[in-house]
Amino acid sequence: MDVRHLHYFTEVAKHKNFTRASEALHISQPSLSKMVKSLEEELGTPLLDRSFKKVELTDAGAIVYEQAESIIASLRDLSNSLYDLMHLKRGIIKIGIPPIIGTLFFPRIIKSFREQYPDVQIQMIEYGAKKMEKIVEQGDVDVGVVLLPVNEDMFSFTLLAKETLQLIVHKNHPLARHKSISLQELKNETFISFHEDFTMYEMVYNECLKSGFEPTIGYKSSQWDFISEMVAANLGIALFPYSLCEKIDLEQLTVVELENGIPWELALITKQDRYISYATQAFIDHIKQTV
Repeated sequence: MDVRHLHYFTEVAKHKNFTRASEALHISQPSLSKMVKSLEEELGTPLLDRSFKKVELTDAGAIVYEQAESIIASLRDLSNSLYDLMHLKRGIIKIGIPPIIGTLFFPRIIKSFREQYPDVQIQMIEYGAKKMEKIVEQGDVDVGVVLLPVNEDMFSFTLLAKETLQLIVHKNHPLARHKSISLQELKNETFISFHEDFTMYEMVYNECLKSGFEPTIGYKSSQWDFISEMVAANLGIALFPYSLCEKIDLEQLTVVELENGIPWELALITKQDRYISYATQAFIDHIKQTV
């Protein structure tokens, strides 16, 4: 069995479409179809159901896909190990990062890392934090940035930041006069929130429930600056980590401390028992030294 057959098959399974998979693989669609068909003939069973608008895995296809992913990951680890042996500091690091985090920490971190390791390429891929554990587990990225806690049986982590959430309100809002306030006192307020695919949404929502109320969410966004502008327009309140509060317009907004603050702990995670390339390990070590 040629490993290329498995690789081509997994791409079709991921894209659920032969055309998009062929574009990703840079081969013609007929060649891709022939490869997948050859694999099916070799295994003696259909792996893909082509009767739907989107290509779907058969029961056998689901089993082959799971095993193929493991085989391909093992070969990738082998390739990385040999590459490191021959080239040492050269390499590529794929970093999964939530959009909000890139603004806060990574320009400074990556600048100092590139000064030390100019030959290492860094590819940053944006994902919502809630999806990050999955893509790290699947090997789509080498490291991912998440909010703690994570499953420590599955992931190793390096702490990036340990802060608490703060309340931001319009400067003329009645709450702006407070030096600190409890979360329970916000039960009648309208929250401006991150979207549901952000861990921050789930975190704030659950903390409100613990405080005895379901938050009223007026607007949702994936952009922190848009959220702060909505608060500056006096359309609601928001909860931001301390680092983000340092970036808002304090001429229009006021930051109020939350009593018994909600912890906001940011970490870099890697999959337990997976090979870590020299370049990735150097990046992790660099973070430990700089944050």
